[in-house]
Amino acid sequence: MTHHQPSAPENQNQTFDIKDILRILPHRYPFLLVDKILEIDVEKGYILGQKNLTFNEHFFQGHFPDAPIMPGVLILEALAQAGGVLLHLRAQTPKIAVLLSVNNAKFRNPVRPGDILLLKCEGLHFASKGGRINATALVNGKIAVQAEIGFALVDKSQI
Repeated sequence: MTHHQPSAPENQNQTFDIKDILRILPHRYPFLLVDKILEIDVEKGYILGQKNLTFNEHFFQGHFPDAPIMPGVLILEALAQAGGVLLHLRAQTPKIAVLLSVNNAKFRNPVRPGDILLLKCEGLHFASKGGRINATALVNGKIAVQAEIGFALVDKSQI
């Protein structure tokens, strides 16, 4: 049985739903942090993902329960997952993108239950062995987190 592999959309208006994302990313609940791809332009190296946050998220229960906020490292992970989708599609490979580096991370505004987290990633460098992206997480047009994220492309069997 062959598995459907989403191909890169022909224009940036095409979206990927959760089923498409699950075919690309190896992550599963509770660690899949991208719900939808709203825009993608593989040629230009751009992707815009989305994570919908509810109070039921497991991390809100213990991360400042009286004033819940999403842990910054999980926002970075969500950005890395969106960037990993971009890198995977750009490389047109069965390999998966694994986090290699996070540089110049800045945590600007908190992310709370009920927020829609937009995950904007722009390619800085792409190669056969990996790449780097400029990543920005936004809520209501305000920057929550910014970072430069590096990836290595590896076979699933190497993980």
